[in-house]
Amino acid sequence: MAFYWSFGTVLILLAITAPAALIFGFGGAVAARSSVLPLRWFGRSYIAIVRGVPDIAFFLFFVIALDQGFEWIRHQVLCPDWDQPIRQGNDFVVCQAAKLPLGSAPQWVHEIYGFAIAVLTFAIVFGAFAANVLFGAMRAVPKAQVETAAAYGMTRRQTFRQIVVPQMWVYALPGLGNLWMVLIKATPLLFLLGVEDIVYWARELGGAKTPRFTDYPHGDWRLWYFLALLVFYLAFTRVSEIFLERLMKRLTRGQATMGGTV
Repeated sequence: MAFYWSFGTVLILLAITAPAALIFGFGGAVAARSSVLPLRWFGRSYIAIVRGVPDIAFFLFFVIALDQGFEWIRHQVLCPDWDQPIRQGNDFVVCQAAKLPLGSAPQWVHEIYGFAIAVLTFAIVFGAFAANVLFGAMRAVPKAQVETAAAYGMTRRQTFRQIVVPQMWVYALPGLGNLWMVLIKATPLLFLLGVEDIVYWARELGGAKTPRFTDYPHGDWRLWYFLALLVFYLAFTRVSEIFLERLMKRLTRGQATMGGTV
């Protein structure tokens, strides 16, 4: 049953991460095209740095960095009288009250916390890719329309909200669709982040000798478990392709293209 529930874990990850990454991406794209220089530097640095680091290295590093960052903040607030260094060689030591989650917390709290850190990491990483796509889509909106809006007396903010944002989705959807496919294929990285996802359970249940299931000996069934995962991912990506194709047709209905009016 844990194996079956792990499929739900993957779907929940996608349901939360996709809109969260889109929010990060929209914020990064807006910052990258801002007229305020420090904000523009921040947006473009976010896009460049995250996109330039291999995903697996960023995932393995950022989960630890987020966890220790949250505990450090709590340590400064809850334990101001602490007189020992937090960094003790390779160890990161904070007071018991600052630990996340608390040592007395039930197991489900630890699991939800680990999953939340994983979701935030996914959102930040894929948000940078989404920001790059949205930044290009904003620039793809015909400049003549922006100039016409300015000629009619619309402010820069009104032009962005009423002209650029509604039209940029047509240009952004192909890139966002590809990013959605990459996000689906990246969900097995949950296994590396300590979350018991479908890859974890396929390895545990399929292995011939695992410490958790010594009462149910069997041969090496990992081939069949991972074959089930292959079918699941192929079916999921195919359904996604059909949905994205229909969405693209709906968004471009009535628009003139190189091939004529859609």
